[in-house]
Amino acid sequence: MTTHHLGTDGATIVFDVHGRVPTADGRPPLVMIGSPMDATGFTSLASHFPDRTVVTYDPRGIGRSTRSDGSEEQRPEWSAADVHAVIAELGVGPVDLFGSSGGAINALALVAAYPDDVATLVAHEPPLIPVLPDADRAVEAGERVEKVYMERGWGHGMAAFIQLTSWQGEFTDAYFAQDLPDPAAYGMPTEDDGSRDDPLLSDSSDAVSGWTPDFDAVRAAPTRVVIAAGVESKDTLTWRTAAGTADALGEELVVFPSHHGGFMGGELGYPGEPEAFAARLREVLG
Repeated sequence: MTTHHLGTDGATIVFDVHGRVPTADGRPPLVMIGSPMDATGFTSLASHFPDRTVVTYDPRGIGRSTRSDGSEEQRPEWSAADVHAVIAELGVGPVDLFGSSGGAINALALVAAYPDDVATLVAHEPPLIPVLPDADRAVEAGERVEKVYMERGWGHGMAAFIQLTSWQGEFTDAYFAQDLPDPAAYGMPTEDDGSRDDPLLSDSSDAVSGWTPDFDAVRAAPTRVVIAAGVESKDTLTWRTAAGTADALGEELVVFPSHHGGFMGGELGYPGEPEAFAARLREVLG
């Protein structure tokens, strides 16, 4: 593995290349991106592609990547430009790309803005709130998490986030009538450490989940686009947003093993089925 630092507009992006560039067999590199997750979340998944050159990166202001743009906000168009710069630096596009969560949204922005960058995109559970029929209530549910986080700290905010992402179906009055969960029930701290810089729980990523893709531009791109969701996520928020995104693109939703982080081992404490997930990704990529 080699690690690289790349200056972009308002940021210094750190990315890792696992393997050779150009690739030994002529196949394109497989780029893996998340948001707000950094490259460490792809450690297990990358290990199941020893025959591919895998590229991972840290989004601006997250992990090892720094930013000088004076903002704490994450925006799909900024991330798309950063990933485009990484692909251009590799000099071997178009690449195959696996995008997870906010990374899947940023990947759709990349395809819309830079249509020649990606050969095949697998966008796994993009949390695109605007595609939901209950989008307003989903936004309200997200704001509830942010409020808890700002008022009570990380443990309470993360417990509320788990409650949100575990809810099945539309956000009805029954959802909002629930008591907030106890962080201790999830093994999380109840005390407040005073920090308020978590990009998952603050409002810094609202522009990602609230973004509306240029679906016409995505459809017009030469990229083969696959929208995917984990079988264990069925009817939860990110399954529903993935299904809505697939419908907006006129595509069938492709089912993968496990859950929202099903490609991970023990990197972030919620292991999925990385071996089975990698086998499915290999099959879908072709």
